[in-house]
Order: sequence, then structure tokens, then C-alpha cells
Amino acid sequence: MPAVARVVLPPLPVITFAHRGARLEAPENTIAAFRLALAAGASGIETDVWCSADGEVVCTHDATVRAGLRRRRVAASTAAELAELGVPRLADVYAQLGTDFECSVDLKDPAAGPALLRVARDAGAIERLWVCSPDVGVLQALRADPAVRLVHSTRRKALPAPLERHAHDLAAAGVDAMNLHHSEWTAGLVALFQRFGVRAFAWDAQEVRHLRALLRMGVDAVYCDRPDRMVATVGEWLAGDEGRGA
Repeated sequence: MPAVARVVLPPLPVITFAHRGARLEAPENTIAAFRLALAAGASGIETDVWCSADGEVVCTHDATVRAGLRRRRVAASTAAELAELGVPRLADVYAQLGTDFECSVDLKDPAAGPALLRVARDAGAIERLWVCSPDVGVLQALRADPAVRLVHSTRRKALPAPLERHAHDLAAAGVDAMNLHHSEWTAGLVALFQRFGVRAFAWDAQEVRHLRALLRMGVDAVYCDRPDRMVATVGEWLAGDEGRGA
């Protein structure tokens, strides 16, 4: 592996991503949930996207949407039909909530990638869009747009060894961040990826002790189902009031 000079990442406040919005207070992946998360002070929202039958980028976690006794396959339904079941278009999220937030998108349907970038660019939000996928090849296909941020999101056991090689390869592919389960990060691993210019994101950080541990490691972003808890913990940490010795 050729030597790579140490990369100095530009300063970036710790991003607080509300996982599927404030999903404990409103239906997940809905505008209501995203609105509540932003109102709680989250600097970012997280959602999952697919393409509807009429080519719209829609926000829902699964390939099939259920509401009561009704079920619809996303790929076989129009955006209007999905809206009747509470599934918003990403374009509507931006139209109603604006663009003053980071948006992490789990790209469930790789075919939705180009449309996703168009929606974000049309909204003026492309530079705050973080596209996540477990498939580096899917991410590389989107790298032609220099503004979008790309995130390799997976579990540590799925990463090839050695990890230094993977960090190097992500940097070479133009991938901006590595997203692992919070339990899989160590301070050394955070420093390793950051040395190659790849930011460290941690998902499923639900408890205050988890959030504080990650902040001590120097992670760049956290994902949590409780925006209020996440925002308060990160705020206290940045203010130096609590947590540093916990």
C-alpha cells in the first residue's frame, strides 16, 4: 500500500443525526418526525429512500409500506399512492422544512441514487447530503458529483482486513465517512480513518454513556432515536460542562 500523507480534516461540529426523525414521538420517516427532531435541536436528520413507480424519491425504511390493513410495494406504487400511507417524497421534506440541516440518507435502492442527487441539488441542499450505503461500488457511482458526501455504512465484521487498507481505499475512492455501530469504534480506529481524511460516524448511539464514550473518541457524527437526549449530551460535552470525566 503506497504511503499516504496525513490528511487534515476541515473543522466540522459533531453532527447530531435524528434517526428516522423523532421516531418515538411521531411516525418514523415522516415530515412530522423530522420537524420534531429539528425543533429539538438536531443538526441533521436520517432517513431511508427508495424510488416510487413514477420515479420519485420517497422516504421509507422498507420495500413494502404497511398502514393498518393496507400494504403497498414501494416500487409498484406512485408517490401519490404512497403519500396516502404517510410516505413523503424527499422533495416535500425539503419544501416544508427547508435545507438548513444535514441530511443522511440510507440508499435502500441503488437505482434511486441519481434521482436522489437531483432532488437535493434542485433544493439547494446537495452539499449537506450524506449518502449511505454498505456497497462502496454504489457510492463510487455517485462520486461524479463532487458536492455530495458519501458514507460507507456497515458492520465492522464486513470490512476487509487490514482496516488501514480499507481506510486508504475509501479515501482513494472519494468516500467521505465510515459509519459503524457505536460499539465497534475505538479511539484508535477513529484516529486511523481520520488520518486518511475519512470521517468517523457512529449509529445506534442511544444512551448517554454511549454518546459520551463516542465523543471522547473524537467521532464526527452520531445517530440516535432520541434527539433531545442526543442534543443535550453533545451540547454539554462541547460546552465542557459534563461528560469528559464520565
